[in-house]
Amino acid sequence: MAWTARLKRLRDRAEQRFPVVTELTGRLLSANLLDAATRLAAQAFLAAVPLLFAIAAFAPGGVRDQLRESLRAMFGLTGEADQELQKVLGSSTDTALSNSSGVIGLALALVSATSFSRAMARVCERAWRLPRAGTRIAAWRWMVWLLVLVLVVILQGPIRNGFGVGLWLGTILFFVVGTGVWLWTQHLLLAGRVSWLPLLPGALLAAAATSALGLIARLYMPNALNRTLHAYGSLGLVLTMLSWLIIVCAAVTFGVTIGAVLAEEPPLNRFLARDRGTREGTSRGT
Repeated sequence: MAWTARLKRLRDRAEQRFPVVTELTGRLLSANLLDAATRLAAQAFLAAVPLLFAIAAFAPGGVRDQLRESLRAMFGLTGEADQELQKVLGSSTDTALSNSSGVIGLALALVSATSFSRAMARVCERAWRLPRAGTRIAAWRWMVWLLVLVLVVILQGPIRNGFGVGLWLGTILFFVVGTGVWLWTQHLLLAGRVSWLPLLPGALLAAAATSALGLIARLYMPNALNRTLHAYGSLGLVLTMLSWLIIVCAAVTFGVTIGAVLAEEPPLNRFLARDRGTREGTSRGT
């Protein structure tokens, strides 16, 4: 049993030297992050699909074209998958059918939108071990966050293409924009209970993860979408998109959670300690 005692001593020594590792392991194991990411992905999908039909029905042609280009840039759509997107966002000859589907899509989007925002807020609150904010405080934040997120998605095309310069600049811009979006997302959905600076590690990790996945998507998703669409029809398209959303949401969930731990533990907490009081004071206030 000497090796067991030796391993225990090594573990104790590691915990003393690197307490962040112990805290990070405990946080990742106790927070059910994969379940949270799956719920977040499901809510994102339930909000995105009807919203897509609503935009196709009521948005101006320029907005529809920009959204189509952005989705192409996000997933590298080609072939049958691109044709399916064109069918949804292209101009329909049946105006009555388009309007009716748009009304239904808008109604479903409004119903499911707050669920998506609440799920994202809960991810942030669990990462920082904060109680849920009151509905009166958080309700308007859910809608503002969703509207800004839709705008960011619509602008993905020019951002990812570096405004015509190329993919290398687009990747840098996407990371910078992603960092700003996830920094603002945490601050907004946490109702200001954590100040800006401690939120930066999580924003950087989430942006780095989504930037890497964005590059992978351009390589993997076109073939995956066309293959499943050809084999299983629209159901294959839905399953592929939902699976990818789970991966993206898991990356964001883990990034935000790991960032929260890093901000609260040595050595980063030495630089962020001046913001801890703001968080504790506002937390007691809620």
